Amino acid sequence: MRVVEISAFGKPEVLRLAERPQPKPGPGEALIRVRASGVNRPDVLQRKGHYPPPPGASDLPGLEVAGVIEAGDPAALAEAGFKVGDRVCALVAGGGYAEYCIAPVAQCLPVPEGLSDAQAASLPETFFTVWSNVFDRGRLQAGETLLVQGGTSGIGVTAIQLARAFGATVIATAGSAQKCQACLELGASHAIDYKQQDFTAECLRLTQGKGVDVILDIVAGDYVTREVECLAEDGRLLIIAVQGGSKSSFDASLVLRRRLVITGSTLRPRPVAFKGAIARALREHVWPLIAAGKIRPVVYRTFPAEQAAQAHALMESNQHIGKIVLTW
Repeated sequence: MRVVEISAFGKPEVLRLAERPQPKPGPGEALIRVRASGVNRPDVLQRKGHYPPPPGASDLPGLEVAGVIEAGDPAALAEAGFKVGDRVCALVAGGGYAEYCIAPVAQCLPVPEGLSDAQAASLPETFFTVWSNVFDRGRLQAGETLLVQGGTSGIGVTAIQLARAFGATVIATAGSAQKCQACLELGASHAIDYKQQDFTAECLRLTQGKGVDVILDIVAGDYVTREVECLAEDGRLLIIAVQGGSKSSFDASLVLRRRLVITGSTLRPRPVAFKGAIARALREHVWPLIAAGKIRPVVYRTFPAEQAAQAHALMESNQHIGKIVLTW
């Protein structure tokens, strides 16, 4: 089978097409004939040598795929309501940049009606991540306010739509007027151009001094200082990436006085049972909203798999709005 592998750590050009044997599914697993593979920021970090796959995972990049079930554990497939030939999308711990990919059946979801393979491949990584952090860890409730840092990232476009669908008010940050407008079109009530405005001051102004209830942060670094300042009482800060650096300082007295929670997580190394629980929640609560058109995939551009280097270069340019997808 054709795959895209990391020939050496470095620039996008280190990604190359190669041939590898087709993998075989084990207990609890499905073999997916991949039609499309989502591209995510962790893939870029892995390509640079900064995010190794967890033990037992494929060394190939790629954390989400969409395609057709080719084979698998019959009992596990039946229990999940799948059969050979079904269209699915799946979250995987690696190996997504390939024509065939092994996925735990528990982490597979049916492709919502009406979606293309590329659209379906854009769903798992960000939807699993946002649901697990914003709703499970962050306990976002209807009527609360969510601040989304990086509103036009793959995570951002998902968080805006999910929070809005479940009754929250969304404030998003983005780096241009065009991107701010995209956030508003996706359902954010307010968009802040972080290059022109102080997001802390704007959040306090927009909430009449109360602050926001939940923050989804992909930046960290010196953002944490300002985020603590614009959280409401009993506010929750969720750090899921450190694009701005891993070192932060903040006024700890605000954490005490306002009873703040600062937490974070990574999804990739978590066990199948944990991810399977997220999949079941998504299938029950979110997939019907996608099928009904109330939440939509946002695919900025697709590339043939042999152009994976160009896809990574686009991601690193930060010019995209939404997801980038490889097709096979």
